[in-house]
Amino acid sequence: MASSTDGHRGKRPTITDIATAAGVSRGTVSRVLNNERWVSESARDAVERAIAETGYRPSSTARSLRGRRSHRVAFLINEGVDRLFADPNFAVLLQGISDALRERGSSIVLLMAGNQAERDHAVEFVEDGAVDGLFVISWHQDPEVVARIERTGIPLVSAGEPPSAAEVSWVSADDKEGAALATRYLLSLGRRRIVTIAGPDRGPSGDQRLAGYTEALSGEVDPRWIEVGDYSQASGAEAMLALLDRVPDLDAVFAANDVMAAGAIEALRQAGRRVPEDVAVVGFDDSTAATSVVPAITTMRQHFDVICKTAVELLTERIDGSPPRHVVVPTELVIRESTSS
Repeated sequence: MASSTDGHRGKRPTITDIATAAGVSRGTVSRVLNNERWVSESARDAVERAIAETGYRPSSTARSLRGRRSHRVAFLINEGVDRLFADPNFAVLLQGISDALRERGSSIVLLMAGNQAERDHAVEFVEDGAVDGLFVISWHQDPEVVARIERTGIPLVSAGEPPSAAEVSWVSADDKEGAALATRYLLSLGRRRIVTIAGPDRGPSGDQRLAGYTEALSGEVDPRWIEVGDYSQASGAEAMLALLDRVPDLDAVFAANDVMAAGAIEALRQAGRRVPEDVAVVGFDDSTAATSVVPAITTMRQHFDVICKTAVELLTERIDGSPPRHVVVPTELVIRESTSS
């Protein structure tokens, strides 16, 4: 007895047939069949129409699998491999989130999205329903890939504040207040010509840290005092040299992360400037980069243990159908030799 309207008598329609007819991925069909929450209304309607048109009926095995989860979560790194190994924060976040997931009986899948081929693969992987949810670690490289994944309806949590258009749960350090506190600390030391090495223009964290720096200086900053880096050590050194050229009598620098601060210290040394006697340096993160140079870097500590556990809690909430929630974690000033001899 035929159960399909495709003209091939005796051919039982499959999930692939439904996906083709509905114009969606097999993962989306699976989520509709499992009555999961993270499917858009338009996709659900298309799948239900395709099921009705083809006469699809799930097998007893498929029915027994309904409601099950993969207990796997993806960790999306929207950066190139070089950045992955150069930025110590990625390793800390990956380890912290992996540990928190393990406590809940889940595992982590690493998804790279540093080039177009990797981005396309990441979207297809998520669409196929291979994971229950996804963590986004970086937005500034290519926000579009995150937007594409967001449109699949999968539960998504950002470690760091996303662009304003993104309606997702997120947890972030208090970037603005942390940067303001760092700058006010430099002012308390009597430093007055405080320049900054800001993060990339498209990154929300970088924007917030620049805003905090500006606010601490009463909102009036000479544009010559600002140079933008890409969070790498080389960009920190290059930015520091540019600032020395424009503001030769500068007496302090706030860098948007420790890695750029380390680059700044190296550039200052090459220029014959003493740290901290001539120029005080403050970074952000309290990563391993802060203690890998001489002098060790005064920095704003991000409490990554809290951020990682909170990120997993937020994703669990989203998988269970709760609305998006935002959490801001305070930072802490850690004073080291780069500001006090």
